[in-house]
Amino acid sequence: MEPEGTSATTHENRRKRRQRSAEEIVLGYQTRIVKAQQAGRHGLVKQLQRMFTHSQSAERVAVERVVGNKGSKTPGVDGET
Repeated sequence: MEPEGTSATTHENRRKRRQRSAEEIVLGYQTRIVKAQQAGRHGLVKQLQRMFTHSQSAERVAVERVVGNKGSKTPGVDGET
């Protein structure tokens, strides 16, 4: 185990901060989409959905959810991957 303050610990802390920030940004997009939908602003909803699906934050959160899923290491329906 490396002592506190080493590059591995620092790297992990940065990764966690980036992930938390990405999750906050994604939550903000989701909130704005819901509010726009409730207000009946369908053009704004479409615009926000496009911004959301093309954002690096949404991609980072999606990848983290898949990689962090304990089932990601188990074989699929084909029994191989």
